[in-house]
Amino acid sequence: MGIIIVEICDGSLIQEIEVEQILEAEYPEVAVLESTCLSFCGICARRPYAIVNGKRIFAETAAECLDLIRQRIDLELAVYASI
Repeated sequence: MGIIIVEICDGSLIQEIEVEQILEAEYPEVAVLESTCLSFCGICARRPYAIVNGKRIFAETAAECLDLIRQRIDLELAVYASI
């Protein structure tokens, strides 16, 4: 189904947690895509990050990043709900 795309780099520190399983279980509208590289050289080794519908999400920890991803997903879903 996935109207919201969350992209993660397989080398990102966000991989410390099971992002794909968590998000796809919580949000049926979300598709998580794991790539070998998202072309943000070096960022994945320094901070957890993901891209949600084209917008970069960064945080200090994987848990904090997951919370910010959830917030962005909720915001994106609100946009779709208003259409």
